Amino acid sequence: MQNRLTIKDIARLSGVGKSTVSRVLNNEGSVSPQTRERVEAVIRSHGFTPSKSARAMRGQSDKVVAIIVSRLDSPSENQAVRTMLPLLYQQGFDPIVLESQFETRLVQEHLQVLQQRNIDGVILFGFTGLTAAMLAPWQEKMVVIARDYPGISSVCYDDDGAVKLLMQRLRQLGHSHISYLGVQESDATTGMRRHQAYLATCRKLKIPPIAALGELNYQSGFQLAASVIEPHTSALVCASDTIALGAMKYLQQHSLTAIQVCAIGNTPLLNFLFPEIFSVELGYGTAGQQAAQQLLGQLSGELGIRQIIIPSRLA
Repeated sequence: MQNRLTIKDIARLSGVGKSTVSRVLNNEGSVSPQTRERVEAVIRSHGFTPSKSARAMRGQSDKVVAIIVSRLDSPSENQAVRTMLPLLYQQGFDPIVLESQFETRLVQEHLQVLQQRNIDGVILFGFTGLTAAMLAPWQEKMVVIARDYPGISSVCYDDDGAVKLLMQRLRQLGHSHISYLGVQESDATTGMRRHQAYLATCRKLKIPPIAALGELNYQSGFQLAASVIEPHTSALVCASDTIALGAMKYLQQHSLTAIQVCAIGNTPLLNFLFPEIFSVELGYGTAGQQAAQQLLGQLSGELGIRQIIIPSRLA
């Protein structure tokens, strides 16, 4: 019973409301000595001690920030979260991490619970399907990473610039037949923006575009590689490191390793397995740091709503 006792249980056993129990736990006034003693007696008899995180989730802390990631196993998002945490801790905030799994419904549920529990602010990793209307109630205390919405602070990656950096570098190296493996344009950033940047750069450099769009995984890179490799193809731009991993496996299996592959992301795994690949670093760690600083600034009243773009760089 000790580990499962809740404020609701204490209220029932004490014969009072949950709000009264909360006031006793917070040592607030407006509770009669007799009622306070009755509630405290139940708490003592059951050995109830709310943990710091439990107190925060019940709204008893005024310094709690939620971080809603898309996937807990995302290397890029983990890089961003690692740079956020020290800044939040330094300012006395308790961060809690939730997962959306790219589901709009889960984000809505998380935000509803966080609002009920008086969370101070939210850093949200955005994805296709979220809307400005859904996020509007958090306007003053939210920062979105990787997507921008009117009226909401955001920290976005330079998707256009990343593709252009790779294309320009390949052209400098003498490549004139450059293919592209990307993501369906239903995805606004990794999909549409990067593909459109490839097409625009092809027009500018007078290179015939050869592209295939699939999913954001290495299986898609492996399966689609054949469709963009032609006799004159000398280079391949991949919209992400994950896609590049699949493409490299295909090229190795078919003895096409002379084709220069490049990608966006600059993850340590890709560099370790295929050091011959060059890539663009989007600045995941910098994005996390900027997002935390922006949210802290908004919560303190020192910063207004801003849209921040993290510049890309060739690794």
